[in-house]
Amino acid sequence: MTDLEAFLSGRIWLREFMPFPKGQVDEGINCGDITVVQGITADRTCARCLESSPQHIHSFSCAKCEGICFYCRHCIQMGRISSCTELVTWASPSHTPQQSHSFSWNGRLTPLQLQASEKVSESVKNRKSHLVYAVCGAGKTELLFRTIHEALQSGQSVCLAAPRVDVVLELAPRLQAVFPDTVVHTLYRSAPAQTGRASIVIATTHQLYRFQNTFDLMIVDEADAFPYSFDAALERAVLKAKTPEAPIVYVSATPSRKLLKEVSDRSEIFERYHGHPLPVPVFSSLWGYRQSLKKKRIPVKLAKWVKQKIGKGEPFLVFMPNIEMIDGAIGLFQELDSRIEAVHSRDSLRKEKVMGLRNGRCTGLLTSTILERGITIPNLQVAVVGAEDSVFEASALIQIAGRAGRSAEHPAGDVTFFHDGITREMDKAKNMISNYNRRKSY
Repeated sequence: MTDLEAFLSGRIWLREFMPFPKGQVDEGINCGDITVVQGITADRTCARCLESSPQHIHSFSCAKCEGICFYCRHCIQMGRISSCTELVTWASPSHTPQQSHSFSWNGRLTPLQLQASEKVSESVKNRKSHLVYAVCGAGKTELLFRTIHEALQSGQSVCLAAPRVDVVLELAPRLQAVFPDTVVHTLYRSAPAQTGRASIVIATTHQLYRFQNTFDLMIVDEADAFPYSFDAALERAVLKAKTPEAPIVYVSATPSRKLLKEVSDRSEIFERYHGHPLPVPVFSSLWGYRQSLKKKRIPVKLAKWVKQKIGKGEPFLVFMPNIEMIDGAIGLFQELDSRIEAVHSRDSLRKEKVMGLRNGRCTGLLTSTILERGITIPNLQVAVVGAEDSVFEASALIQIAGRAGRSAEHPAGDVTFFHDGITREMDKAKNMISNYNRRKSY
């Protein structure tokens, strides 16, 4: 298998941005190995993201073709697609090299995990989609190992997709450690270049725009998360990226009603792998906290909470409703401890800062909802400032609470919702967590 074939097999890529010499690509086109596809089809559909809505497909006067062209605004951040741009795909049969896929995991599944793992495996063998409905900290990733290994042993390609880059970054080293001899690619915006033909691809759902008819097993982790749950184009990307007969395994702690209705094969786990209950949030009033922060004062209750965690040497996350509040408050928190950092979606160093919290270099993080998922740190404590804000829906609050108490050594973390008035979403989140702790799993 040549490097060009390894790169392009299963992908659909902008011809002008191919990371190979133009002559090599042209030669592949001339000999029929590579197919050229119009960027915007005749019916005004984007060939990459399959968007066709007039809201996203716009016309413009094109100097290149001296006429009116159409371009796709929906996936423009991945390189502009227009009527006169070309996408390329590998047309010839792909020569997948033989690979050995060792399985290196010394852990042991709980009876509930084992039962769920067997159900997932059975569904996949029958080419049926499956929903793993399991609470935060139930060990959802571990129960997928068997199914992934079975697919690899059968020579199949596997994709594990997630809406958030932080989840992808958390999953990648874990999967590579379990399958040390397998070529694993991790794809997200600004990811480093990776070579060879991957048997496992771990990617943000946006990256699936660049694949078609590729994966024999598709796993969608955090299937309820934004933006996947709000963007039909991302759902189409998942369907386009897999082979027509490939099943989808959806994984979620808070699945939508739509997902619960659509996927009949299901396994449910309502307790954590270590057997301890989920931490139930405590509501704590923080009247006028916005005004206090604007006046450059940390409310007394919040400052006390932070000082307590620092004093005990417990890592912590303080969630805030928006980036402006985080940026305005970080200086105040650093007066309590200079090792506190702030992280949000616009922060290019967020990966490094999360690692700093993990290794103890950082005592705590002020953060937005980007860290509501995909972060597992022992003995982590959690607070939400402004839990009444509309950005904190019940599902988000449940995920945030799920960051605490995840390790067997520290199963009872502190989850405090600081608020300026209790909302229905807060009550819903607390009640659902309490219900999970009472329910039987099967």
